Amino acid sequence: MKLTFVLNGKTTSLEVAPDKRLLDLLRENLHMTGTKEGCGEGECGACTVIIDGEAVHSCLVLACQLEGRSVLTIEGLAENGELDRIQRNFVEETAVQCGYCTTGMIMSAKALLMHNPHPTVEEIRVALSGNICRCSGYSQIIRAVQRTAREMEEEQA
Repeated sequence: MKLTFVLNGKTTSLEVAPDKRLLDLLRENLHMTGTKEGCGEGECGACTVIIDGEAVHSCLVLACQLEGRSVLTIEGLAENGELDRIQRNFVEETAVQCGYCTTGMIMSAKALLMHNPHPTVEEIRVALSGNICRCSGYSQIIRAVQRTAREMEEEQA
């Protein structure tokens, strides 16, 4: 089937099998390997992307569901070779351990901050609850999200 959607700000059209998952479309067809497959069941969050402003597990989305929609992946965050603020803060707060969960965590945090630029710690925890990290105690990840929210607030002041 012919599929047209916006990927990281650019209109994308391609032929795709109706039963292909978004995760596989990104990795196999579009060579965007930042989105990882962990469990394939929507439990770990490693495959999180943002569709129309909402964080979703791409392993649970059929590519055919993207028609006319907008998808943002980790590859779409950096601009002109500069990391997005949330990416930079993950690095600076040492919220990157083995790295496997990192893209999913970043995309979940980005979706949260798009809707709620002033989240509480509890709201951050809830937003990240669909992501599993086996390397950290999550404190660095929460600090990175809090720092990003503070920087966004300072920028608007």
